Amino acid sequence: MASYKNNIKIHEHVKVVPPSSSNQSTTTTPLTFFDIICLRFHPVERIFFYTLPNSQSHPSFFFQKIVVNLKSSLSLTLQHFLPIAGKIVWPSDSSKPFIQFNPNDNDNGVSLLIVESDADFNHVIGNSPHEASLSRSFIPNLESSDSFASIISYEARTPLRVGVSRYYLTPNHHGVFDGKSSSMFIKAWAYLCNKESPTLLRELEPLLNRDFIKDTNENNSIEMLSKIFPSEKGNERSLKISPFEPKFEESVRATFKLTREDLDKIKQRVLSKWELFDTNESKPHTLSSFILTCAYLIVTIAKAINGVKKEKEKFSFMFAVDCRARLEAPIPSNYFGNCVSGHFIDTDPLDFNKEDGVFVVAKCIYEKIKMIKEKGVFEGKILDVFVKYYSLNSEGYEIIGVTGSNRFGVYEIDFGLGRPEKVEIVSTDRSLTIGLAESKDGNGGVEVGLVPNKHVMDLFSTLFLEGL
Repeated sequence: MASYKNNIKIHEHVKVVPPSSSNQSTTTTPLTFFDIICLRFHPVERIFFYTLPNSQSHPSFFFQKIVVNLKSSLSLTLQHFLPIAGKIVWPSDSSKPFIQFNPNDNDNGVSLLIVESDADFNHVIGNSPHEASLSRSFIPNLESSDSFASIISYEARTPLRVGVSRYYLTPNHHGVFDGKSSSMFIKAWAYLCNKESPTLLRELEPLLNRDFIKDTNENNSIEMLSKIFPSEKGNERSLKISPFEPKFEESVRATFKLTREDLDKIKQRVLSKWELFDTNESKPHTLSSFILTCAYLIVTIAKAINGVKKEKEKFSFMFAVDCRARLEAPIPSNYFGNCVSGHFIDTDPLDFNKEDGVFVVAKCIYEKIKMIKEKGVFEGKILDVFVKYYSLNSEGYEIIGVTGSNRFGVYEIDFGLGRPEKVEIVSTDRSLTIGLAESKDGNGGVEVGLVPNKHVMDLFSTLFLEGL
């Protein structure tokens, strides 16, 4: 399938920096082992689509009002999140990379690209399957090289023609913040976009102190980095993002919804089978939306893949856990940075295709989360999950991941234009990953984004509806 191209006109490309009063001296921020193990992963790429009222849909309003407000509020937000205005560097005299903001460096600041486009936004924001390359064509570049890496890049776009307009923003360097921190920053920006005061709500004030998290002998960050991302000899200190290329050939993107009623149905089916199987685990009183959504989706996608590619029988599932409240010394929820750990569930590789696959997988996710709560997030070395990943991958497993969360509240983010029309995690096109968000209508449901092969998507859509 050919990549989608759209005609664009670049209106402005600026570097937004904090107000001068807040950036008088160079500041450095260390990277923890949570940050460093993510240092060369592809960025999290997320798009927010907004529909403008007819009264605000003319391009002149977009450029003279909305863009001006976006730039000024972004500058104010950066004074609270100063590291984001810098870049990741790794000087030759430093044993570790770190974040540096230098007010005298013209390359510092957040890149903001203002663009006009002739893309059909109605097509882009549709939930039904469409070319995966379409959303990918909107993503601004995040610079990285051996010596430095940009932290964040945003783009605002409006149609070339007068009419109902939409615009969006996006990607974040995974080595600086996780999904929770990224969402906090965008919420803070949106909040200041609606206020004349530069003061943030208390829950949006980031905790930037990295002293809460310490490297241990078991989790040496630089050693882990070299093992996770083996570089060419003599280039072990590279900060260049690894080329996790999107898989466009025959790939399509679609969004599926599970309502609160759908989740309740899945929950009742799973719980009704709990005591029918030989298990030492007592039946839980309830199951979270995360467990139910992941179990239903990954079993359905596994069956779809196996139905199209008969040789694909072995599957595994891994997910990330927020460690803030689960460290030996818990840290505040507004800690800004990476603080997640990855975990595989303990399943047989053929469980995903069984008739009772949803129950089996839901039970395994539940037991893994329960074990994490009881034993902590580090039941082994952090490196173990990467060793297992490479091992399973070499053995021909299809590894299914998940990104985003139905708890981030992305549909609450209002830049003065109302709630988003659609929020999409574009980076799910780089691997077999489902992207989660809460339901836009706020009824307790979940939205799920997926980018598989076209034939797999056709079968998945059928199985998804039949299963409900």
